[in-house]
Amino acid sequence: MNKLNAAIFGATGYTGEELVRRLAKHPLVEIVALTSRQAAGKPASDVFPWLDRRSNLGKLQFEAPDVASLKGRIDVAFLALPHGVAAEQASPLLEAGIRVLDLSADFRIKDPQVYQQFYGHQHPVPGLLPGAVYGLPERHRQEIRKANLVACPGCYPTGVLVPVLPLILAGQIRPSSIVAVSMSGVSGAGRTVESRLMFVECNESVRPYGLPAHRHLAEIEQEISLAAGETVQIQFAPHLVPLNRGIATTIHVDASSPITEQQIGATLTSAYGEEPFVRLLPPPSFPDVKNVAYTNAIEVSWRVDPRTGKVILMSAEDNLVKGAAGQAIQCLNVMQGWDEELGLN
Repeated sequence: MNKLNAAIFGATGYTGEELVRRLAKHPLVEIVALTSRQAAGKPASDVFPWLDRRSNLGKLQFEAPDVASLKGRIDVAFLALPHGVAAEQASPLLEAGIRVLDLSADFRIKDPQVYQQFYGHQHPVPGLLPGAVYGLPERHRQEIRKANLVACPGCYPTGVLVPVLPLILAGQIRPSSIVAVSMSGVSGAGRTVESRLMFVECNESVRPYGLPAHRHLAEIEQEISLAAGETVQIQFAPHLVPLNRGIATTIHVDASSPITEQQIGATLTSAYGEEPFVRLLPPPSFPDVKNVAYTNAIEVSWRVDPRTGKVILMSAEDNLVKGAAGQAIQCLNVMQGWDEELGLN
């Protein structure tokens, strides 16, 4: 079988590097282009010292992002770019017949007014939004199969949506009562040189940020509202913790009617029992970021508080893998009709 030729835009960031690591071992993908304005002209092994300098990938030179020069060379493009920049690249890529997996937020939010509210500027290409598919395979697999533009979910939304969506669809919880708290490793902020992200600032510290309306809240509410069949707003509080990678999320929500842990387990098993990357942990187990680091797995567990009747949902994931690069590769596998685990084990 001929390999699919891929380009990674913005390959020097944490997410871009994770894509390089995993696609380099994907049996059906060949990385033929890496783009970065800052690294243009450098061989990949200079930017990623873990690459063998003698290998074809190690010798591959970074180039400036230029869609015209890539036309005819690539079949698919991964956009590991900041929001706003990704949208500008997506349009000419799609016009050139190249399938796009966007890891920024540019195509996750269907309403351009909501995008402007949360991201502070008008959407560069709102005409592309209706054709974008939200890339959560466990929810939108059929649409992803046919998509030319996939908007890969954010890391926080993945940790919230995977536990709650089956229970919303089953009518077992009240979506408007959701209160979600997430704790993320520092790589979630990207390869950004800021004093607040320096080791001495983050180490031995835990702090909330992005309140009351973190940018990822927009896509969380969009997908919850879609599942609920009505507009829903929730509370979401992200925190920064001194980890390189990983996200732990705890969600408190009211049950629609009295419910048992066995009923919750049955609903989640019905939804995810055959999913290759969802690990269900019945009580008394708890999710742990150590168990999912460097993998595309997400762990999910649940409890019912007998004192309050509240449902407690928990998850753990690697923010750079299931929360970003790994999920994008999973989407590519779905788009191509391949085994979803290719390049991810």
